[in-house]
Amino acid sequence: MPITKTLKGGVSLVSSYLKETVDFMFPECCAICGKAADADDRFSQYDLFVRACYGSSSDLHICGRCLSSFAPYDKDKRWLLCLSNPFDGDPCPELPLYMPMAYEGTVKRAVPIVKFGKKACLARFFGCLLGSFMKCDSVYADLMVPVPLSPSRLKERGFNQAAEMAKPASAILGIPYADDVLYRKRNTERQTELKGNLERIANVTGAFGVSEEWDLTGMTVIVADDVVTTGFTLHEAAMALYEAGAEKVLCAAFAGNRQAKNAEPY
Repeated sequence: MPITKTLKGGVSLVSSYLKETVDFMFPECCAICGKAADADDRFSQYDLFVRACYGSSSDLHICGRCLSSFAPYDKDKRWLLCLSNPFDGDPCPELPLYMPMAYEGTVKRAVPIVKFGKKACLARFFGCLLGSFMKCDSVYADLMVPVPLSPSRLKERGFNQAAEMAKPASAILGIPYADDVLYRKRNTERQTELKGNLERIANVTGAFGVSEEWDLTGMTVIVADDVVTTGFTLHEAAMALYEAGAEKVLCAAFAGNRQAKNAEPY
């Protein structure tokens, strides 16, 4: 009997054993901590979902320790006011923010890996978590849109992490997704590089517009970003949506370091 006896599907026994040996000796590394990714067996359904959304494998590997650390806030702590420091004259002072995760621990380590390590697969995983939390909390809308990057930032990074997160979240929620609704009118500095609130407000004021191809009249729209701190970016994006006719806007972010709770969120 030949050593390379063929299994169903055309894979030889030698190839199968070789793959198992290589996987054992050189396991995939966790995208977050770099240790052996021992939780891949839990991602079979997730991989099928990503294939349905993107037509390719999720290419995501996470260890069990990192995976188990993605624990959300209690349900009554996921709703906040969008702005951490409300100001007099705000045209939408009760703008709600849905934020299920704290920007700390594993999340705080993972987000920079998404942005600067070019790990779009992690952003998509965050989107699946966000969408699942929102579905459990019965969040609804007519449309989900991501906060856009400037063309230069998009070229530099290769993808928009907010868009990579919003697309699978919208699929889980069963609502339409569009990444051509909002656009940047001008380039802005990174909010994290600005020290004071006044600088951050000035940096994003009037920075967003809505495409003339979209009529948002009477629509409920979710505008999504990966991380929120002061809330100014989401606030300005929401204002552009309201000016374009949206009836209600909900801001959503996967994580943040906010504390103030919104008593009547949405």
